[in-house]
Amino acid sequence: MNPKGVIVRESRYSVRDTIDRMVKFLEQHGVTVYARINQQSEVQKAGIEISALEFILFGNPKVGGLIMEENPVAALDLPLKLIAWEDKEKKVWYAFNEANFLGERYSLPQKLSDSLDIEKVVAKALST
Repeated sequence: MNPKGVIVRESRYSVRDTIDRMVKFLEQHGVTVYARINQQSEVQKAGIEISALEFILFGNPKVGGLIMEENPVAALDLPLKLIAWEDKEKKVWYAFNEANFLGERYSLPQKLSDSLDIEKVVAKALST
């Protein structure tokens, strides 16, 4: 399972801890965390049981503003998202959109596309 334009990595933490670490790291670095959604809890309300799955929406309005100024349709993928989930084997994974994919999708100049690259940020947040 590796959809086009999506980076998927295994986490050594639980779903909750993975998202907790991301939120803490992002907030410490001045990034706005707009929402955190526990999808497992939400779908339980509909009578559906799934393994742990949470996601966050986050971004930097200044950077996002420049991207939306260039191409307003890019707002479909902004703010940025990161999801974490547990699979049937109890492994935890996280995923986010690949910067180059978003850049190509919205015909962004390379400088703006590069500003969407969160791979190193995620690696730092989950490295300890």
